[in-house]
Amino acid sequence: MSQATFRFYAELNPFLSHRKRHVAFKHSFNGRQSIKDMIESLGVPHTEIDLILVNDESVDFSYLVQDGDQISVYPMFEGLDISPVQRLRPKPLRDVRFVLDIHLGKLAAYLRMLGFDTLYRNDYEDSELARVSRDDHRILLTRDRGLLKRSMVTHGHYVRETNPRRQLVEVVRHFDLFRSVEPFSRCVNCNGLLETVDKETVADQLMYQTRQHYDEFQRCTECGQIYWKGSHHQRMEHLIEHVLAQEPTSSS
Repeated sequence: MSQATFRFYAELNPFLSHRKRHVAFKHSFNGRQSIKDMIESLGVPHTEIDLILVNDESVDFSYLVQDGDQISVYPMFEGLDISPVQRLRPKPLRDVRFVLDIHLGKLAAYLRMLGFDTLYRNDYEDSELARVSRDDHRILLTRDRGLLKRSMVTHGHYVRETNPRRQLVEVVRHFDLFRSVEPFSRCVNCNGLLETVDKETVADQLMYQTRQHYDEFQRCTECGQIYWKGSHHQRMEHLIEHVLAQEPTSSS
């Protein structure tokens, strides 16, 4: 029986059992195992990891763990330059696009509200989510740790928060999307792009009160849903203001 000593840092700890959090602990194993498989067997998805040090040397996921190894595992670094060592996260996607699992429907609508290309269906199978993430180069957002452990998933994030509004802030902060927001440019129902339309064009589709009180309209180019700046729009504006106010300020 061989043993390696592990230490996980920062937001990786909640994935571990309580007795293994924030401490160095020994892990016993038999045979040849990759460090990726061993870490995921402890509960941490590979998509959450940015750096692994073994005996103070950076390694990739294919490294075979040896008896006596001292292993440190780190999440994404926000303010520390670690360019001299081997980062494990793939390069960020040039165009930020998402696909979400069945539990994140409200978050999907909020991300679309901010203008982000977001796929969501309430009948996606796990295998399909992983395939869409890989083939369409989309970031997979999920509350399912096992889904992020699938080898084909390269860009993903385990959503920690359970409240949809806090989830939205979490995702925007995690991927630093504050300056990429384009509010009210996508349909919250189907993800289609919105276009400005004349009132006369959609007048026959509007309720009487809406025709009387509003003059500016948008329409989804995919599903035809019509939008105007009613009370619901104002509530969404307040939510957007709240999200944008969470942008971290640079210390002088």
